[in-house]
Amino acid sequence: MSVVPRQSAPVDDTGFRPPEDRRHMIIRRWLTAIVIVLLIGIPAGYLVVSAEQSRDSGRDKAAESSATGLRESWPSQMKRRIFEVPIPSESERVAYFETSNWKTSRLYVQFTTNSAGLDHFLESMGTSRAALQPGLITIGTKEATTVGWTFTPGERAWTGLTNPQDEPRPTQHVVVDLTKPERPRVYVVSTTTP
Repeated sequence: MSVVPRQSAPVDDTGFRPPEDRRHMIIRRWLTAIVIVLLIGIPAGYLVVSAEQSRDSGRDKAAESSATGLRESWPSQMKRRIFEVPIPSESERVAYFETSNWKTSRLYVQFTTNSAGLDHFLESMGTSRAALQPGLITIGTKEATTVGWTFTPGERAWTGLTNPQDEPRPTQHVVVDLTKPERPRVYVVSTTTP
């Protein structure tokens, strides 16, 4: 079955086309209006939804950035990967805080683990328990004050190490409280340059 193409209005010898009947004119205007709504309305709707999502994301980041002190939660996997802080899966009492400016970004993390977890943590950073030096507190007073840590010498069985790495990889300052060797408490400040 063949389809016969629709004929347009005939044109006379003078090139004049008779006016379109009312029904065709209404259909044409409706189609034009629908096309305009689709071409303008859909992208505009997309922009409104996108702007709202961006604003919500910005609010979440602002709330996190304006928080003072440690947040009792695990840092995201992305943060742990960027700052190279491999928190052992069996860790407890995990808390973190992140600061960032145009020059440096820091991730502060604390957690309690077990002896095997401490060994795994240090090995994952490319070092070992042998690198921990008794009595060495590698996290400076300014950084400790930022999150409310206090490392009073002689008060606990502190050990520490610094894990320097070539940029852009972060440098980690680690302090471990080995007062209870079976439940070491780990404090880390990982610093990277954006």
